[in-house]
Amino acid sequence: MMIEHDPELRAVEATLFAAEQPMTTDQIRAYVGDEVDVSSALSRLAEHYEGRGIELVRRGSSWHFQTAADLAHLLRREREETRKLSRAAVETLAIIAYHEPVSRAEIEAIRGVQISKGTLDVLMEAGWVRPAGRREVPGRPLIYATTPGFLTHFGLTSRKDLPGIDDLKAAGLLDPIDMALGDMQFGEESDGELEIGEDND
Repeated sequence: MMIEHDPELRAVEATLFAAEQPMTTDQIRAYVGDEVDVSSALSRLAEHYEGRGIELVRRGSSWHFQTAADLAHLLRREREETRKLSRAAVETLAIIAYHEPVSRAEIEAIRGVQISKGTLDVLMEAGWVRPAGRREVPGRPLIYATTPGFLTHFGLTSRKDLPGIDDLKAAGLLDPIDMALGDMQFGEESDGELEIGEDND
């Protein structure tokens, strides 16, 4: 496939290279024009870059270029920041990821304990959770869902890639999030903290 001889592919490629954030097909189309088959171009570009030092990847409904996973260590500046999440925050994130969209009351019903407003604030500040509208029931409670940033951070193409119960057991991670799989009850808010390291480019 010769990208240099295909103006449509070049246009989509250039748009994504210049973008500061992942872009949806509609966002790309706004730059390259309605006459361009953006979906086809993205598929062809992803195939072209497969196995190269830079890859075109999809995260949810958005696309972006990134360094190939096996080469990221060559370019990463080793400056690790630690974000401390309480057990309550980890549990809340897991519930939202597996059951979204969910309201605060639904999260509390699954956990069996109230959550503080600060717990959701921390997850939204991390860029992993977002308000997703209101439930059409009396009181119209706010509901929450995960973000494309959540998918990117955890290397997921979509929520379908979330680990299943067997995967969690094998990884020894069942305890913190098995309530998101509907197999647990929690009694009281934990003050314990889990540390999640981030490498910033």
